[in-house]
Order: sequence, then structure tokens, then C-alpha cells
Amino acid sequence: MKAAQKKKKKGFFYNLYKYRTLTLMCLPAIIFFFAFNYMPLPGLYVAFVNYNMKSGIFKSPFVGLKNFEFLATSGKLWALTRNTLLYNLAFIVLGNLLAVCTAILLNEMHSKYFKKVSQTVMLLPHFISQVLVGVLVYNLLNYDTGLVNGILTSLGLEKWQPYADPNVWPFIIVIVSLWQSVGYDSIVYFAAICGIDAEMVEASKIDGANGFQRIRYIILPSLKPTIIILLLLAVGGIIKGNFGLFYNIIGNNSLLYDTTDIIETFVYRSTMVEFNFSTASAVGLYQSLVGFVMVMAMNALVKKIDPEYSLF
Repeated sequence: MKAAQKKKKKGFFYNLYKYRTLTLMCLPAIIFFFAFNYMPLPGLYVAFVNYNMKSGIFKSPFVGLKNFEFLATSGKLWALTRNTLLYNLAFIVLGNLLAVCTAILLNEMHSKYFKKVSQTVMLLPHFISQVLVGVLVYNLLNYDTGLVNGILTSLGLEKWQPYADPNVWPFIIVIVSLWQSVGYDSIVYFAAICGIDAEMVEASKIDGANGFQRIRYIILPSLKPTIIILLLLAVGGIIKGNFGLFYNIIGNNSLLYDTTDIIETFVYRSTMVEFNFSTASAVGLYQSLVGFVMVMAMNALVKKIDPEYSLF
């Protein structure tokens, strides 16, 4: 009986009181997610009604799945979903790979001054507006006055017409996205490397391990939990494209839609004349459901391979 009473005491409220300092530290994040992720959930009903601002969400006429026909009957659902998934898959895989490599290289630098300067330079692109990124890309690739064609002309070569060639833009968009995000993403991995036990690293040096051996047998295994968690979290947004990046680089160039059109840009063009809350909500719900399924599937796979690194 006493053991059972002790177990009852050590419940949720017991742990809440015991770890009250940590709970208070997490309180801003808890409030943020509750306010912006949980409170708006009833608004999902907008996807199933013909929304009228005067009537409100729950008094607008119910139309069932009619709002989802916008994507299904466009004939582009598969192409849009494929493009969005493939772009985000490239962003996630290559982005995390380069971020890990960048963090390891920064850690191996011995000059503190050079390390700080390098981190600052790599971090700056993250804070550049997507509009400015679009301007930079245009000034580089413009057929008449672009820097690339200026160099080609000076070398006696023919001008390049990238804005008429849809096949090169997946590579251009991925490169631009990585340039803008890798420096910022490497911060998390660099912090994880700094958290590795220094005594273990020093012991490996004494035992004769070189730099590559320390990276392979100490740093990379220590980064494994961080890499898996960040990948799982990133998968949740794999169906949501970076509208600012795509729209500011591609704009309304219909020649490039086959390889660059994603769900966000298609919906924006389709609803630009008369915005429809219900249609936009239906698209958002579709993206969220696909993202939820992807996270659950990836988490189940990780749990099957190594339960220690799964989210739940």
C-alpha cells in the first residue's frame, strides 16, 4: 500500500513541482505553441465551408470536400506535390549534410578570430530578404545584362538563356537555398559538438587518433541523436514549400513552371485575383495531413531501427 501511495505521489503534478525551474524556462515556448498551434485548430473547419466573413466560421454554409476539388481537378496535384517533396527532400538532406560538415570544419579551426569571422560571413545570407535574393539571382543570370553572360561574352562564348531552360532551375534553386540556410543550420550542430566531453577528445589525441579518426569515432556518433531529431522535425514541413524563395526567383515565368512550380506558388497565382479563405485552408490542411503522415512514418521507421532516437 505504501509503495502504491508513493507511486501515486510521483505523478504529473509531483514532477511539475520538482522540475518547476525547468518548467518556468519552457513556459514561453509552451505559451507560443499553445497560442499559435493549438488555439487555431478549430479554424480547420474553414476548409469544409464556403467561408463568409459576415457569417463567421461555424455559420458559413457547409460544402464538404468541395474546396479540395480546387487541387484535385486542376490536373496538377501530383506534379505540384512531386515538385514540393523533391525540392524539400533536397533542402533537408543536402542542407543537413553541409551543415554537419560546416560545423565540423569550424570546430577544427584553431584560430578563434578566423572562426568567428567565418561564422559571421556564413550566417549573413540567412538574414537577407528573399526579395533581395531574387534581385541577386536576376542580376547574375539576366540574358542581357547578367554577370554570367557578361563573363561568357568576354570569353567569346555564346550567351546563356537560363530563363528559357526549365531543366537548370532545380539546381539553381537548391544552390541558392543552401547558400542561404547552411550557415544558420550549422549553429545547432556546432553547439552539439561543443557539448562533447573534452576529456574524451583529449584521451583520443593521447592514444594517437588523428583528426579524421576523431571525427569518425567521436564527433559523428555524438551528433547522431541531433541529426535524427532535426531530420524528423524537418520531415513535418516537407510538403510546405518556401514561397518567398520560389516566387521571388521564378516570378510568373510560365516557361519554368514544369520544374519549379510548387503548391504555394500555384495556389497564390490561382487565388491572386479573388482570395478564397476556404480554398487556402483546404490546401493548408492537405499539406498538414501529408506532413503528419510523413512524420509518423519516419518516426515508426526510426523506432524500429533504434528506439532510443525516436521522438515518441
